[in-house]
Amino acid sequence: MGFQLTGGGWKVRFAYSSLSGAKIGINATINLNFMSKVTIGSPLLKGAKKLLLLGSGELGKEVIIEAQRLGVECIAVDSYENAPAMQVAHRSHVINMKDGNVLRAIVEAEKPDLIVPEVEAINTTMLKELEAEGFRVIPTANAAKLTMDREGIRRLAAETLRLPTARYLFAETFDEFKAAVKEIGIPCVTKPIMSSSGKGQSVIKSEADIEHAWNYGREAARGIGTKLIIEEFIHFDYEITLLTVRSVLGTRFCEPIGHVQINGDYHESWQPANMSEALIKQAQDVAKKVTDALGGAGIFGVELFIKDGKVIFSEVSPRPHDTGMVTMITQRMSEFELHVRAILGLPVDTSLLMHGASHVIKSTEEKWAPIFDISEASGVENTKIRIFGKPCAKSGRRMGVVLATADSTDVARHNAEKAAHLVKLL
Repeated sequence: MGFQLTGGGWKVRFAYSSLSGAKIGINATINLNFMSKVTIGSPLLKGAKKLLLLGSGELGKEVIIEAQRLGVECIAVDSYENAPAMQVAHRSHVINMKDGNVLRAIVEAEKPDLIVPEVEAINTTMLKELEAEGFRVIPTANAAKLTMDREGIRRLAAETLRLPTARYLFAETFDEFKAAVKEIGIPCVTKPIMSSSGKGQSVIKSEADIEHAWNYGREAARGIGTKLIIEEFIHFDYEITLLTVRSVLGTRFCEPIGHVQINGDYHESWQPANMSEALIKQAQDVAKKVTDALGGAGIFGVELFIKDGKVIFSEVSPRPHDTGMVTMITQRMSEFELHVRAILGLPVDTSLLMHGASHVIKSTEEKWAPIFDISEASGVENTKIRIFGKPCAKSGRRMGVVLATADSTDVARHNAEKAAHLVKLL
């Protein structure tokens, strides 16, 4: 037996004799990589490991909770006070993250070990400058820039990686928009190149919808994006999120998550999605190509359409995904724990423990300092309620989520929906 150290681990050669006496050699690479030492200081004291979270919504809140469990000092940043993640962070800042100079001032004052973007409305050009100066952006500043811009990520996937996507065009003027809709064909989907939670997304079903779609897309755009993307409407069989983790162990995949979106916004999700092994392998191949191209460490939410036995790339987020909230009840490590461990350089475990589902709790009205009655909802079996703590309720805004487990995803989905609808806004 011989050993040879390679860049990918220890390469081992075994030699033994067959019954005929002939020598037989077997080469294998065993993953015995030695991890770099990971050290965590004491929060609020010299030597603390600092995480600066840019965007402090419900997903960021869970990231900070997981980071604090490992002793990381956490600073939450957003454009409004008392955002969910701010409520659990060591301290917080309210700034306009699209203002590069203001963003730089916060980074230079805090001197974080990790800069973790959680929303789209960030000056990614400044993130690239800061990364060039030695600050670590998760997963990378370039990945953040590409994925916060639908034009960048779509061109990467379709034109560079040659992955199957919906046909698409971009438009900056109303005349370009009308011409693009005509070329792509009706029905089609339109949305800003930079937005979140389905804001600005429209389905054009007739020529009468064109002007409204243009105006809505422009009004709802976030960040510095001014273009709209016009996409072919795909009559997919179903859509999934494939959570993909890049860590010291290489690339790992969670079980696929089925989900339903309404007006482009996540409404419910379940895990595992019912897919054949061949389709799962195809989805993993697409996800790995995209995440390898983006690089860095952490979790990526890769959104995919399934149509006639084929996987079609839709979008990717280089951070925990809203549909992945279901992993808080289904997996050994939730997507948030996976993200934190991966960016700290720790090994990860994507094991599924049980079938489960999630269903959003949405407000139907606008109200400051909302109060929720969860007494009846909490009686639904095998469910857990998570209220995000947003200081202002708006019609259609996600205010919480219900998580459910069962022997089947169908039962879990039913129970999660039932409990979510029993939560009352007073």
